[in-house]
Amino acid sequence: MIFFELFSNAPEIVGVPAEQALFRAGEHGDAMYVLIRGSADVVVGERRVEVLQPGDIVGEMSLISPGPRSATVVACEDSAFIAIDEARFKALLREAPDFALKVMRTLTERLRRTNAHLSA
Repeated sequence: MIFFELFSNAPEIVGVPAEQALFRAGEHGDAMYVLIRGSADVVVGERRVEVLQPGDIVGEMSLISPGPRSATVVACEDSAFIAIDEARFKALLREAPDFALKVMRTLTERLRRTNAHLSA
C-alpha cells in the first residue's frame, strides 16, 4: 500500500499558512500529523532541527506518550497536514504494519540525531 493511500479518507486536513505554527512546544497534544503539501520547520528552542517534506510525520510522541509538545512546527510555505487522532492512529497501527514501521523509524532517526548532537 502506498503511504499516501493510507490517508485518502482522512477526516481532517489542517491548512497552515506560511510562517504560522501547526503547534508550539509546551502545548498539549492529542494528534499527530502527516504533511501532505508544502514544507515545515521543526524547531526546538531557537534551533531548527528538521525540515519536514510531504510524507513526513510529526507530533507522534503525543499519541505514544501523552505530555506537552517537545517542539514547535512552523510552515515554511502554505502547507497542509492530515490530523490523526488516537482512534485513527490505533486503527492505522492495526491495518497497516508499514505505517507502524514508519512511525518507529521516524522516532529512531530523531533520537539518533539528538544523540549525535549531544555527543558533538
